[in-house]
Amino acid sequence: MTERRLSAAPATPVAAGSPALLLIAHGSRDPRHAAAVAALVSLLHRLRPGLDVATAYLDHCAPRIPQVTARLDRAAIAVPLLLNRAFHAKHDIPAALRAAGADLPLADVLGPSPLLLAALDRRLAEAAPELSSPAARDRTGVVLAAAGSSDPAADAATRAVAAEWRRTRGWAAVEVAYASAGGPRVPDAVAALRRAPAVERVAVSPYLLAPGLLPDRIAEAAGAAADHLADVLAPTPELARLLLTRYDEAHAATRTATGTPRALTA
Repeated sequence: MTERRLSAAPATPVAAGSPALLLIAHGSRDPRHAAAVAALVSLLHRLRPGLDVATAYLDHCAPRIPQVTARLDRAAIAVPLLLNRAFHAKHDIPAALRAAGADLPLADVLGPSPLLLAALDRRLAEAAPELSSPAARDRTGVVLAAAGSSDPAADAATRAVAAEWRRTRGWAAVEVAYASAGGPRVPDAVAALRRAPAVERVAVSPYLLAPGLLPDRIAEAAGAAADHLADVLAPTPELARLLLTRYDEAHAATRTATGTPRALTA
């Protein structure tokens, strides 16, 4: 499905002199995490042929931000592979860039965006094709299973995504659950949906970007309690398009402010 729908999307060749895209991911000891990020980079290259894309990680994986910025010899825009503006976006990434001596524009996080809702739709449709039907969605409750955060604004953003997903896609109900931090866990959210009169089946949809400990925890918690379990969001074409959107927004803002993108100082 990913291959077929991506081929229908027009590729946009990179403009001459465009800055590189420095994709900053969190990282994980699980090798599937880096593999998913690499597959996402491949989608970026297919959607924007000729774009210079470099990848750096905050933790666990190599290369780290200083290693990558030290060898970039052209202007670049950092794009965080993060869903919400929580601690990593507000503090860790800016601090790591400063420590590396890299003075470059930093794009916004991915959420909220209709493209994220489209990616969630895709993953659920892959797990259960019948959920593409409005009639089926009207009888289905979904658990949006996020990582969780100690930042109240980040959790509020996740709940806003859940509300918008229900409103625009016609789910019978959408409950938020967390794999870490506070808040309801997946079994609690599944049980709450089972008690809702309008819900005949329950699906669990990870609001997470790549495989690793937390997605595995969500899958284990969903177990036999849920009728369907979707995959994580990367790699999907919608996520790749969203990264390019954030890159383009940051590029446009930088050109407006300075007339030219800032170069790395490392």
